[in-house]
Amino acid sequence: MKVLASVAMLLLVSAAGYAADVDGKWTGTFTSPTGDLPVTFNFKADGAKLTGTTLGLDGMEVQIKDGKIADKTISFTVEFDFGGMPLALSYKGVVEADQIKMTAEVFGMPFEFVVKKAKE
Repeated sequence: MKVLASVAMLLLVSAAGYAADVDGKWTGTFTSPTGDLPVTFNFKADGAKLTGTTLGLDGMEVQIKDGKIADKTISFTVEFDFGGMPLALSYKGVVEADQIKMTAEVFGMPFEFVVKKAKE
């Protein structure tokens, strides 16, 4: 029984070591029909929960919602005010050492971009 408990503890500690390191500021651009637009995220991980903000087109911070972390994958949603109408975007990303390959979806149409960890 002690061996089983030891193995379980080792697996839990190992899994924590492989979790995505997303804390901090991430910046990049994505291409839109009107040209390249800047994107900024500030993430904070708490176990499997992801919280943080992004910047809206008006420069105001918007809270991310339903943030999750599973190994090196993150997912969350953001709701923007688009001319008085709510606009929800779903994001998924694969975290690497210094970048996150993001896929966002709006109105059922995906678009991809990369954000890089900002230097402090």
